[in-house]
Amino acid sequence: MAWMWKRKSLIATSLIVAVSLFVVAVNYSEKPLDIFLQPYKGDKSHPGYPLKLHCELCSIVSSSGQMLGQAAGPQIDRSPCIWRMNNAPTRGFEQDVGRRTTLRVVSHTSVPLLLQKPQYFFGQANDTVYVVWGPLRNMRKDGKGIVYNMLQQASENYPHARIYVTTEDRMNHCDMAFKRETGKDRIQSGSYLSTGWFTLILAMDMCKEIHIYGMINDTYCKTEGYRRVPYHYYEAGSRDECAEYLLHESAPYGGHRFITEKSVFAKWAKTHAIKFFNPPWQLS
Repeated sequence: MAWMWKRKSLIATSLIVAVSLFVVAVNYSEKPLDIFLQPYKGDKSHPGYPLKLHCELCSIVSSSGQMLGQAAGPQIDRSPCIWRMNNAPTRGFEQDVGRRTTLRVVSHTSVPLLLQKPQYFFGQANDTVYVVWGPLRNMRKDGKGIVYNMLQQASENYPHARIYVTTEDRMNHCDMAFKRETGKDRIQSGSYLSTGWFTLILAMDMCKEIHIYGMINDTYCKTEGYRRVPYHYYEAGSRDECAEYLLHESAPYGGHRFITEKSVFAKWAKTHAIKFFNPPWQLS
């Protein structure tokens, strides 16, 4: 029994990493920051300040078509902190996904989609914190990081926007978590981590309790009569969610291992305060 407790302690310690070491701001403001951010007292030449967000309860809203028709919006909006991913909108879907957004985790590949509607995502009325993840080649700050350059321009156009990027250390941390939990090297196995993977690891650092809405488990697509829904709730007529998951899971290169990741999420839910809604998960 002692070795089991030691192993759980090791997993917990490796997952709960000080976020301030791994997330830095794209832009810097001398104006007072709200309680979610740690003010940095310095001049504008400073490259950024660490993100500090701690919440008793975070509700993570999946981009899945499972959100449709569930009328979970009012329940989600009662959460102290509400997290969304990539360019998933709330407008037009409020009854199912809610109205508020505290933090949005964004893939480097989704940044251009946000910039198609910059006022909606970065306008002054939007008080969302953005955390953007991506490989160093796209996020480097020497003028050659194409995505970082996009974000820097957005921060200049919308100075009230709070945009953070993950560091290379943070990316490596998430890669190592995948290898530790699956026994497979992400790069050698031809896998790309999903935004959901980065989101849940970040949430376990920042949130005392986590509620996840609209995420299916790793066996859902094998269940007879499962509910067929679009891959994204805001893309009607898109590929069926399970078809998309199975395609990615079997892709020899460049696929997200959605099903594998969800089996890991079920494991984490046994040692962290994580609950799944719409559909609920039965954790053995």
